[in-house]
Amino acid sequence: MGEKLKRMDSQLPVHLLIDAQLRPLNARGIFYYIQQRGEQNTGTILLKLNGLSGGCKLLIQQRDLDGKLGWANALRKELVEEKDADNYITRSISNDPDLWVIEIEDSKMNNPFVE
Repeated sequence: MGEKLKRMDSQLPVHLLIDAQLRPLNARGIFYYIQQRGEQNTGTILLKLNGLSGGCKLLIQQRDLDGKLGWANALRKELVEEKDADNYITRSISNDPDLWVIEIEDSKMNNPFVE
């Protein structure tokens, strides 16, 4: 299913992609919180992966030169302090009301949108 989802990413409304990728986290006991619900069909996703040990990853969804969706570190560092991530999130929400902001608490800090 993951490969099929990847092929459909440009066609699939964002809210359905989010639901499909986050729902299995519940079964694995991984907590997530949707801080902001953006535009249902075309919004961009910002992930805060909280490792619960002081640092977190802040990843922003973006397209490469070929138009393929991917992920980049929002603050140009792989690990950031949680307060820096929260400050970035606050600024991003005020600049982009279509943005989806999702926090995932996972000690492994795995991105559920990447196989």
